[in-house]
Parts: sequence; C-alpha cells; structure tokens
Amino acid sequence: MNKDFLRKLPIFEGLSEDDLEWLFQQAVPVSIKTGATLMEEGAPGDSAYIVVDGEFEIVKKSDQQDIVIAVRERGAVIGEMALIDNAPRMATVRAVSDGDLLKISDEVFFQLLANSTTAVLAVLRTVSVRLRQNEAMLRQSEKMAALGTLAAGLAHELNNPAAAARRGAEQLRATLISWQQLNSELDKLDLEAPQREKLISLRSGLADGHHTGQILDPLALGDLENEIQIWLEDSGVRDAWELAPTLAAAGWDSDRLGVLCAAYSRRELEVVVRWLAAGFTVYSLVTDVHMSAERISEIVKSVKVYSYLDQAPVQEVDIHDGLDNTLVILRHKTKEGIKIIRQYASDLPHIQGYGSELNQVWTNILDNAIDALDGKGRITLRTYAKDGNVFVEIQDDGPGIPPEIQQRIFEPFYTTKAPGVGTGLGLHISYTIIHKHHGQLTVTSRPGETCFHVKLPAQLAPEKG
Repeated sequence: MNKDFLRKLPIFEGLSEDDLEWLFQQAVPVSIKTGATLMEEGAPGDSAYIVVDGEFEIVKKSDQQDIVIAVRERGAVIGEMALIDNAPRMATVRAVSDGDLLKISDEVFFQLLANSTTAVLAVLRTVSVRLRQNEAMLRQSEKMAALGTLAAGLAHELNNPAAAARRGAEQLRATLISWQQLNSELDKLDLEAPQREKLISLRSGLADGHHTGQILDPLALGDLENEIQIWLEDSGVRDAWELAPTLAAAGWDSDRLGVLCAAYSRRELEVVVRWLAAGFTVYSLVTDVHMSAERISEIVKSVKVYSYLDQAPVQEVDIHDGLDNTLVILRHKTKEGIKIIRQYASDLPHIQGYGSELNQVWTNILDNAIDALDGKGRITLRTYAKDGNVFVEIQDDGPGIPPEIQQRIFEPFYTTKAPGVGTGLGLHISYTIIHKHHGQLTVTSRPGETCFHVKLPAQLAPEKG
C-alpha cells in the first residue's frame, strides 16, 4: 500500500504532500485474523485505525447480549471517537475476515488534526453520523431491554398467583371427591329432623364464610390444634391429628365441638366432623383460587395501564398510577430488603402527556435506584403540584453519585456500569422524554441521598410543526 490510498480518503484529502508523507511514515501496519478482537469495549482508547483490507464489525454489549451496530470496510477509520472523547472504547471491534489496517497513535492523530482543518471537519462529520447511527440502534436495543424488564417482572409476578391457583385447583378436585363421599355417608345416616336442621345450618355457615374464628398467632393456634386433637381422640374420631389443624383454622374449639357431641351419636359425630373439615377445606381452596385469579387480574391491569395499550399517544396521565404500576413491574427486584415509601400529594392533578414514555422514565430512574441500593435501603417517591406544574422526586439512600460524574449522567452512552450491564442510554432517553414534555429532569446527590427531580407542565403545549 502507498500513500495514494490515504489521499483518496475524505479525512486526509486536504493534507499537504509533506503532511501526508509524514502520516504515512508514522502509521504502523497491523494484520489480524478472522474472529480476532481489534479493540475491546471499556478498554483505554490509545489509537485509531484505517481499514486497508477486510471487514470489521462494531459490537455493543447490552444486557449480556452482543449487538452489531455497524460493519466497517476498506477505507473506514475506526477507534477515533475514544481518542476525541478521551474515554474508554464504547464498543468492541472484531474481524469478520482476515484484515490489514494502519494504526495511528493518539499523538499522531491529534497532531494531524492540529495541522489540517479539513481533517477536523471530516472527523466531525464522521463522528456525528456514527453517533446518530449508534444511538438509533441502541435506542431500539434499549426498548427491547425495557420490554425484557417488563416481561421478566410480569413473569415473576404472575408465577406465584398462577402456581397458587393451580395447586388450589388440584387440591380442590381431590377434596370435592372426598366431600361428596361424606355427603353420601350423611345421607345414609338415619338422622332426626333437628339433626338435619343442624347440618343445614352448618352447611350455610360454610358457604357464607368459612372462617368464623379469630386470627391467632402461631403459638395460640398450635395450642388450639392440640386441644381439638385431644377432644377428637377422646370422642373416638379417627385421624384426629389430621383433622385438628383444619378445624382450628375454621375457628372451631372444644366448646363448639361439644355442642355437636350433644346433637349426634358417637358414630354420627365422626362423619359430621369429617364432613365439616372437608367442607371448610373446599371453601378455603375456592377462596384461595379466587384471590390468586384476582391477583393475576390486578397484575395484567397494571401492565396494561403501564404500557397504555389501545390508547392515543397523548393522554390524560395519572402520575401516581404510572409510578405504582412501574413498581408492580419492578417488584421482583425490590422484595428483599428495599422499602418503598410513597409521599403522594392527595390533590395532584392529572397531566397531558405520553403515558407509556413517562412510564419508561420512571422505570429507568427506579431501576437505577434499585441497582444502587444493592438489595438494601429505601426509595422515596414524592409528588406535589406548584404553579401549574407537577413535580416528581425519586430519592434513594444509596452511596450517591460522585460529583465529577453527576454532570455527565444524562449524556448518551455514558455509564458507570460495567461493559454489557448498561448501554448508557437509559437516563439520556429519560432526559429526552421529559424535554419532549417541555419539562426538566435534574439530579442532586451526596452519599446517602440521591434524588432525581422531574418537573412536568400540567398542560402539554402543542408541538410546533
């Protein structure tokens, strides 16, 4: 390769012959094999490269997934953005095929820019185009990551009530069979009219409300179960140890069982007691299944409101609903050791806005707060209205954001997380969404207190067309 190759590249076309010759002499030839890594995301940026031959893919890690955001071929310059920004590499570069490159050190690169305004303008154009391309790709990735967060939270939240409903239904099937058999045994007993009326009364009590006793602490409940077991054994009822916990949970005690003993013979009593225990279990399981179904319905409703399905882009938005539904989505991350404190203004007005996008803001900020707490701490959600604006504050008592970082956290691609853990777009997207609402997003932070402040106008001004 000769320097005529460099002359044809836009970034070098304005160089004088002497400068071009100097650059050609300073560049170091590099060869690389297919599949090899030229530069690693997060590594220090100390040089740029000119592709002489071959193909190279630019890969960005997002939530442990590799995303190819571009492919560079002959004549492309790669690695210059880390030099300009004096920052670690923002992406990994891998060889798709065997390739040859020219390596330009940071010292040579900056001297080139100092000597050529044409090179400066060419680099600026290249950087601008690449930033737009990268941001577009990663915005889509961020949306998919948000969808993954939503799906993970939804799956986790639905799993418990769904599993409970399934277990309850399986147990209910078996218990109903047993209860039907006991009903048949009751029908075979030669009961007198007062005894049958007593059964009708007991059956009504089971249907109207299966739990008629007081809520007892575990120790008191254990004592009651022991008392009932002893009474049942003294009355000749088999499997007293198995029946006692069910009857105790239903609110029965030895005094109430004594009333039954007076109404029925020893043989009749055993059938009635078993029938009672089975009936209580049936209605208890029906209640459990009903509660599980209600919980599933509540979660689905929260997700629907969170995503604002089947609604126009601009709606009347209830900020409190948005925050609460976001917490439902993230609840699987906050259950252990993280306390959520709500300080909501009772008179907070609804605002006009893009509901699903605002929920993306709450998700990004709350997700960062949860990560910062590392499983232990408090998150406070505070809302209030003032001068035609609605204010939302999300505060955590984590370690805080270092002062030198605070001014950069809203920049695109800037992240303090390890490579592959975050794209560096979450807060930038949040900032953009709030700006779209003609609002403000700021942060204040010190050790033990980080607070994101959101200011939103109650009325969304029409966009200028």
